[in-house]
Amino acid sequence: MATAPNLRWEAVGHFLFQRLILQGIVITLELTALAMLIGIVLGAIVAVMRLSPNPVVSSVSWCYIWFFRGTPVLVQIFFWYNLATVLPYVGLGIPFTPIHWQAPTNSLIAPFMAATLGLGLNEAAYMAEIVRAGIISVEHGQTEAAQALGMTRLLVMRRIVLPQAMRVIIPPTGNETISMLKTSSLAFVASVPELFTRSQQIASANYDVIELAI
Repeated sequence: MATAPNLRWEAVGHFLFQRLILQGIVITLELTALAMLIGIVLGAIVAVMRLSPNPVVSSVSWCYIWFFRGTPVLVQIFFWYNLATVLPYVGLGIPFTPIHWQAPTNSLIAPFMAATLGLGLNEAAYMAEIVRAGIISVEHGQTEAAQALGMTRLLVMRRIVLPQAMRVIIPPTGNETISMLKTSSLAFVASVPELFTRSQQIASANYDVIELAI
């Protein structure tokens, strides 16, 4: 491929540091960071719920993981991007009072927000299993000993379990971050001008499709 006669390597170098490409890189990094932030925070909450002795709480978290891992992330982004077609307005209010707030869905869930929600909520389902595996890896006897000393369940989780679970959680979280960086290209379905979208916009004008993909 490197010696293909129709491959213009000079075009690769020309567009590598072009303004539109650099803007796309920045948006890709922002999208990755925000989606991972949502995934890690929400994933930790769902993992704790999954380990709850309450069957209702545990079942809710199981359903969340099952649903978001079982549906394509592309479809999830597409859903948030087109939510306004079935729900034009989003409102909040206090029952039996005149206090009510309403706003257009499109103004709240803009393309970038739609992609962030789609990627972040999907990632949370995977991070939940990673965090759960880390928590389970800590010997249960330590939890029992801490509770016997009068520590609350939350305090045990914060001071005893999670610090030790990090050695199991951090490595796969790094892998998930790398995967998210690549998966962010699916944001093109929501018209987010990330790196892939920017390169395709340029390629549609000069037909250097492969060069811009490189």
